[in-house]
Amino acid sequence: MPKLIESPTVVEAAGNRPKRIEEFIGRVNTGTESASVAFMRSPPGWVEPGQRPEFDEFTLVIKGALQVRSEEETLVVQAGQAVIAHAGEWVQYSTPTGAEYVAVCVPAFSPETVHRDE
Repeated sequence: MPKLIESPTVVEAAGNRPKRIEEFIGRVNTGTESASVAFMRSPPGWVEPGQRPEFDEFTLVIKGALQVRSEEETLVVQAGQAVIAHAGEWVQYSTPTGAEYVAVCVPAFSPETVHRDE
């Protein structure tokens, strides 16, 4: 039977500036370990520590632009575009001009499996 998710849970974000993360599906809001779906509102100038997660992350930018840095290159993902960061790859996210985006992690995001830089 389908399950309605009436509202998200706001979870704490890493980074140098406050960022709003609304988890609709995942370990916190629904107890789902197989995947997580979150809506992000990130301010201009936000930068997150680099990470080497144990999950794939699929990100769709709705508004603004998301900068995605890897060991090989830096991508600027504009509204209407998406990016895939694969498990085990080092990646760092930032929003120099601000952004709204949806992130899907498979399996679900967890602080224990994101492996952020010190």
